[in-house]
Amino acid sequence: MQITLQAGMSFLFNPFDAAAVVVLCAAVFGYLNYRFLGLPQTTGLTIMGALASVIVVVLDRFLPAEGSHAVRQAIEGIDFRFALMEGMLSFLLFAGALHIDLHEMRRSKWAIGIITLFGVLASTAFIGGGAWALAEVFGLELPLLWCLLFGALISPTDPVAVLGILKSAKVPAPLEATVAGESLFNDGIAVVVFSILLGVASGTGEATLAEAGRLFVLEALGGAAVGAVAGWIAFVALRSIDEHNLEVMITLALVMGGYALCHRLEVSGPIAMAVAGLIIGNHGRSLAMSEITRDHVTKFWSLIDEILNAVLFLLIGLEVIIVLDEPWFLVFGLAAAPLVLVARAASVGVPVVLAYRLLRLTRESYAILVLGGVRGGISIALALSVPAGPYKGLIVSSTYVVVLLSVLLQAPVVGFAARRLFTGKATTPS
Repeated sequence: MQITLQAGMSFLFNPFDAAAVVVLCAAVFGYLNYRFLGLPQTTGLTIMGALASVIVVVLDRFLPAEGSHAVRQAIEGIDFRFALMEGMLSFLLFAGALHIDLHEMRRSKWAIGIITLFGVLASTAFIGGGAWALAEVFGLELPLLWCLLFGALISPTDPVAVLGILKSAKVPAPLEATVAGESLFNDGIAVVVFSILLGVASGTGEATLAEAGRLFVLEALGGAAVGAVAGWIAFVALRSIDEHNLEVMITLALVMGGYALCHRLEVSGPIAMAVAGLIIGNHGRSLAMSEITRDHVTKFWSLIDEILNAVLFLLIGLEVIIVLDEPWFLVFGLAAAPLVLVARAASVGVPVVLAYRLLRLTRESYAILVLGGVRGGISIALALSVPAGPYKGLIVSSTYVVVLLSVLLQAPVVGFAARRLFTGKATTPS
């Protein structure tokens, strides 16, 4: 990509340059946050990324000759959907699944399955209907189908933020497994629902319930099957050797090759990587790895998770440069933020009430499940994948505001609430 600074001046801005700049900014911001702010990594990077974007916007408005417009062009030229959906997401979900106790998840399988499936569908409908009503109030043109599309893309919770919080909060193991498992799998379900709605809204898919059901089953169950097979193959390979560098490479190949295969087969890559991560994180670690290999694999994926976390939340902050062109859309996003939280409470609460004996969730667990529904990068990626048209600006702007408020306000409260509810010792949120 070639970026023009002034008349007669230009430079080439290739993907490596873009990655270098983003990683450099993430490292600098991460250092400053660690040394001076002391905020949780995701919160600190989002705040600093947003501040950096505001500075660039100001320069873009008042000093265009200084090159800020070039920075804006470069950011607009980044394919966020490809970077997140085809790259980061597979690594993040695999790394997150490595740390989930499969035994505890099996004990909570009914809670995870019911809340994941019903929660995504109910949240999509609830938010879609509420967004349509808000659009009418604000006098904005947003058809009901596109409102449902917004509901689908904003429904998935962020497994990265949730898992990070659970690591520092001493919640009961079954609840941790339920929150973590639901957060991992609702991403995949939401992507499937979003894809179906996007196909219908853009005219490339059939608007029949049977076709939607067929696609849902194909992508969701197909993704789980591919993840299980790929994870088992990697497990067999790991068990047959004892060379830590090669074994780390096998796990990396599993993620990259498995996700690419899912893309070719048109099944859910996020669900596949979550399943593969559970297999390697449990059976692989305990039955196929030596202590040295286990240590190297854990540290490698922790590093990948940390780097991508930093880059992901920095990109979310910088995305404000694009959406600030339409301030009125941001007001709509502010109104939609409490709607999303209410939808989370309802979509989790209904299955808890209807299947109370089966789920065995306490009031405290319900509160953590609701507060733990933090939105993140996958919603941004899905919003940016909406094709250019009259509704994309409103959808992208609203999504950004909801995600930003969720990360800055909701995420810090989860750990605080968990400590208060389960230990009685409330300290400053961290």
